[in-house]
Amino acid sequence: MKKISIFALITSIFFSAYSVANEVNVFNARHYKADGELYSKFTNMTGIKVNLINGKSGALEKRIISEGADSSADLYITADAGRCGAMDAKGTLQGGLTSAAIKAAVPKSFRTSKWVGIAKRARIIYYSPERVTGAELSGMTYEGLADPKWKGRLVIRKSSNIYNKSLVASLIKNNGKVATAAWAEGVVSNMARTPTGNDRAQIMAVAAGEADIAVANTYYLALMLSGKKGAEQQEAAKKVKAFFPNQNDRGTHMNVSCAALVKGAPNKANAIKLVEFLLTPQSQEHFTNNTFEFPMIDGVSPSPLVVNNLGLDFKQDMKTKLASYGKNQAAAVEVMTAAGWK
Repeated sequence: MKKISIFALITSIFFSAYSVANEVNVFNARHYKADGELYSKFTNMTGIKVNLINGKSGALEKRIISEGADSSADLYITADAGRCGAMDAKGTLQGGLTSAAIKAAVPKSFRTSKWVGIAKRARIIYYSPERVTGAELSGMTYEGLADPKWKGRLVIRKSSNIYNKSLVASLIKNNGKVATAAWAEGVVSNMARTPTGNDRAQIMAVAAGEADIAVANTYYLALMLSGKKGAEQQEAAKKVKAFFPNQNDRGTHMNVSCAALVKGAPNKANAIKLVEFLLTPQSQEHFTNNTFEFPMIDGVSPSPLVVNNLGLDFKQDMKTKLASYGKNQAAAVEVMTAAGWK
C-alpha cells in the first residue's frame, strides 16, 4: 500500500511538472476576440496551452505587483509601451526577450530585454478637409499643436490617457521638460472643449464640426471605416483626413502593443516561444487584418483599409526609444497637470 502511494505521488508530480511545462499564463489587457484566435493557433502548432487572464491594464498590473513572487503571470500583454516601461520601473519584469528571432524582428528602439513591441500604431492628427487648409498643415508637428492659430479648434483625450502620457513623454525626451510644459499650456488654450471620450470620440467631434483637428491613434480610423462600430461612426470617419506630423524632422510618434516578461515567470521558455510566434508573418498578418495596427516586422502589409485611407509612405520616429515613455511618464503627468489639462 505504501509503495502504491509513493508511486502515485511520483506520478502526480511528473504530470504536474509536465502540465506546467506545456502552458503559458498571459495576463492580457488587449480586448480583441481575434487575439484569442491567434493564441489557439499557437496551441495547435506547439501543444502549449495559453491560459488567458483578461482584464483592464490597471487591475492586471495591481494583481501582478501585489502577488509578487507568487504571481502565476508569465507575460503581461498590453497596448502602450509606457505601461510596459512603468511596470519595468516597478521591478516586476525580467530580462530574457533577447532571442535571435526577436532581435531580428523588432528594431532596437521598439524593444528592451524585458518587453518588446508586437504591433505598431502611430498617434496622428485628423482634420476636416473643409475647414483646414493645406497651408495650415504644411510642415505640421506635434509641437505645432500649441500654435495659437489652432485656438478653439483642437480636441484630444484626457491627460490621464496612457496614449497621451506616452506622447508627452516623447516630447519631453526630445525637447526637454521646460519646453514641453510651455507646449502643454498652449495645447490646453487651443482646446475646443474639455477633454472627453475616447479616440473615436475625438474623430467624431471633428466630423461633427465641433473642432477642426483631433489627435488619435491610426487604427481607430480604419476600425470606424470597417463598420464594426456602426454606421454613424463609419460615416463620421469618411469626413476626416489623416495627417502624419513631424515628417521634416524626427518622424511621426510611434507606439506599440507590447509583451512583457514578468519576473518569476513559471513558464519562461514557453513565454519566449509565444512572443516569437507573435512576431511571425502569419501572426502579424492576423494583427493587421483584425486590429488594423501596423505590422512590427518587415514584409507584412497593413490592412487595405489602413493602406487606402492612411497610406504607408510616412516617416516613423525611429530615433526616440520607446523605453523613454515609461521613464518620462511621471514628468509627463506633471506638466499636463500643471497646464490644467483635465
